[in-house]
Amino acid sequence: MAHILVIGASNGIGLETVKAALAAGHRVRAFARSAARIDLPGPGLELFTGNALKDADVEAALEGVDGVVQALGVPFRDLFGPVRLFSDATNVLVPAMEKAGVRRLMSVTGFGTGDSREAIGLLQRVPFRLVFGRAYDDKDAQEIRIRKSSLDWTLVRPGVLTGGAATGRYQVLDEPSSWRNGLIPRADVAHFIVQSLQRNSYVKKAVVLVG
Repeated sequence: MAHILVIGASNGIGLETVKAALAAGHRVRAFARSAARIDLPGPGLELFTGNALKDADVEAALEGVDGVVQALGVPFRDLFGPVRLFSDATNVLVPAMEKAGVRRLMSVTGFGTGDSREAIGLLQRVPFRLVFGRAYDDKDAQEIRIRKSSLDWTLVRPGVLTGGAATGRYQVLDEPSSWRNGLIPRADVAHFIVQSLQRNSYVKKAVVLVG
């Protein structure tokens, strides 16, 4: 049993990761500004209300944990203005983890971030840039900061996210030549994250996840 800190735990992949980690028997510290609204059963769950951009909040949340899942997101309406959340939060998290001696980091970015951008099909590139360009430029900076760290990191790049239950039939594409887009349930991304934490796999690797 591990003690896992999930940053961005109130919705999306973060919330699914909390569920998957609890189901696997781990203790989970669920970190979010709206953590108090997380309504899940389980004695292994600790709700931690905090701001991922505040050093004091992040440093306090790291006490006693074995690994961190960074699963931040921004509302769709915010994609059309300047986006700094991903890089700013990472610039708080990485030095705090290094100082605290917490080495394991699973960071959810997305297909199209960093060197996976070249794998986007030609017909998808223009709409992708128009809608997600600002967010993914910031995710590029996020990934660069993580790669420069001394942490045992994994960059998790899911394709197009869907709802529904985990299927267990997703693909982990860990070679650039195999990278492609595709649909994947958030619950399957969470399953991969928890499995990777348990096995300490894909360390210092970027992987693309598709169904």
